[in-house]
Order: sequence, then structure tokens, then C-alpha cells
Amino acid sequence: MTGRRISQNFWKKTTGRPSGPGPEQAFIEAIARPTSSGDKGRVSSAFSASETRSASGKWVADARRPLYSGNECRRWLSRMWTERTDFSYESHRWQPHDCDRPDFSATHFLQRYEQNSGVRGRFAGQRAVQSMMCIATGGKRSPEVEDVGRRYGLEKTPSPFSPGGSAYRFPETNATILFYWSATLSQLEPLTDERRSYALHLDRPAPFMQEHLPSFDALVLNTGHHWNKVKFRRNRWKLDAKLHSIARWADSQLARHPWVSVFLRTISPVHFVDGEWNTGGRCDSTVPLSGGSGVSRDRSNDLPAERAVNGTRVKLLDISAISQLRGEGHISNHSTKVQREVYDCLHWCLPVPGIPDTWNELLFAQMQ
Repeated sequence: MTGRRISQNFWKKTTGRPSGPGPEQAFIEAIARPTSSGDKGRVSSAFSASETRSASGKWVADARRPLYSGNECRRWLSRMWTERTDFSYESHRWQPHDCDRPDFSATHFLQRYEQNSGVRGRFAGQRAVQSMMCIATGGKRSPEVEDVGRRYGLEKTPSPFSPGGSAYRFPETNATILFYWSATLSQLEPLTDERRSYALHLDRPAPFMQEHLPSFDALVLNTGHHWNKVKFRRNRWKLDAKLHSIARWADSQLARHPWVSVFLRTISPVHFVDGEWNTGGRCDSTVPLSGGSGVSRDRSNDLPAERAVNGTRVKLLDISAISQLRGEGHISNHSTKVQREVYDCLHWCLPVPGIPDTWNELLFAQMQ
């Protein structure tokens, strides 16, 4: 694939946003902080990447959960997305096999970046970004953070997580969490003045990532739900080609930028039964772990992502199988945004703590 120009035309719908939940968005999320020139070392994490394979383990009840209050963490969650009255799905944590994983500490997480050099970044879904801000701030109603989005060419918007991007700096540690929306992780070029059709270059990463990767410490890529048949015909091979291309591109950058750690997050599962979101699909369960609590396997449920990172220095952040067990954690029909008869079995419950918190804990555990 090296040296080849790979592009695919696709058509952007201009009829407006559908009334249902739609596909999960993808974001660049970053942690950024310049340090003194004398600081060349890295501190060890509270977690060791060699300690655990995150995809093998079990969900266990934990009365100390959740990690933060959804009612307090409203700044990052904007407004209440759900009307659920049961919160039993909050009180579980993922315990990998053969690994005594310490509890996550927001203070340790931010202090860790204070002692590292450079700027950090990662791609993640919107729910993971919201979760990370709530975890990092401890769910405080008025955390001490500064909007620094303009430093990265990101315009301020009414919503902290609207398409485009944002960056928030923690003055105490000078760490910045940044995100940027990218549906396919690819460069798009309009083919018409009306911008109704585009060329999607599978072998060209999103320009924002190309520009800022040297200043990242951790880069987490995820994509998948936007590669649907509305936008692409016979789309599966195109997604596989993109995953392969982006993993090889990221790997090629590591020799030039050895301080960067790159992860590819596997796809987040959906739990629609008897149809999709717009054809009567449902997800009614509110009972945690009704389909089992453990995962014992050496292969990922997301084989295209696993194959993409093989032979590279890109690490797999495997959240698919563990999330498959948590079908009760979706918004379902408890939403203030859509009609009661429309079920959202793709997005996960936030603003109350939810499954994406575990994704971030596993990410922190694997970061060196």
C-alpha cells in the first residue's frame, strides 16, 4: 500500500440529520503540555502495559463505583441525555485475568503528564472524550480548566463537544485534553463546488493528525460506525484498507517521533434486536450482565482492527468483547432527544457514568 494513491468517491447526504441516534462520532482527543528542556525522562505509570491483556477478564460488582457524579459533571456532558431511573449498570468494573489493577487516580494521571515531555494526543469516540474529562476533573461542577482551543485552530462553540474540536488545559499540571472530530480518519477533498461529493483518500490521514502528531504523546485511533452503506457501497473492504493504511502510517511515524504511543481502539458494539434504529430495533434490558460476565479469549472480536496492527508498533485497545457483555448500558429509549419509540442501542449512557469510563481506565493502564 506504500506509495499508492488510494481514494474513494462517496456522496454526502444534505437532507439533514436523521431523527434517530445515528452513527457514533470519532474525535481526536489529546493531552498536551510543554515541559522544560531538561526534562527528558518518563515516569512509570501506576499501571503496566505488560501486566494485563485487557480483553480477557470479567466484570465484577464494585460498591465504590462510579468514579464521578453525573449530576456534578454537567459542564462536559452539556445536558442530561437520558431519563433513566435505574443506575445499577454503574456499579461494576472490569477486572482483567491475572492482573491486580490499581484504582484509577485522576491526580496521578495529570501529574504523570507534568513530568513527561512534549504534547499528547489521541483519537476517541465522543463518549470516551466526555468520560475522560469527567474522570480527569473528578466530576467537579466547576473544575479549574482553561479553554485553549484557538492554539490549535479550534473555534469555540456553545457545546464543548460539537463537531470541530476543543482543547482544555489544566493549569495545575499544564496538561491539555484536546479532541477533534474525524469520521473516517482520512483526508477528504470536495469534488464539486456544492460539496455534495468528495474524494476520500484512504492512504492519507486526516490533515489535523498529520500536522499535530509530532506534538502528541499518545494517539488513539478509532473508526467504524461511519463506514455504513448510506455513504459507501460494498464498504467493508474500504474500512479494512483504511485500518491497515492508518496503522502503517502511524507506525512509520514512530521512528521519527519515538515519544508517541499509538493505539487502535476496536469498534464499540451495538445491541439492536429485531431491527436497526430506524426499523424497529430495540434494546430493553436493564439488568447488568444478563448474558454473562467474563471473556476468555486470545483474539479480538474486531479482527480487522487486530489484523491492522499486526507487525506494527501500534497497540490494540480492545474494548469490543468486554462491551458486548454490557447491553444494558445503552441509552435505549431513555433519551430526551428522540421519540420514545426510537431506541439508541449504539451510544452508551452518559451523563451518568457508564461503560466508556472503563475504556479510559484500560487505556490508562496500557499507556507506558
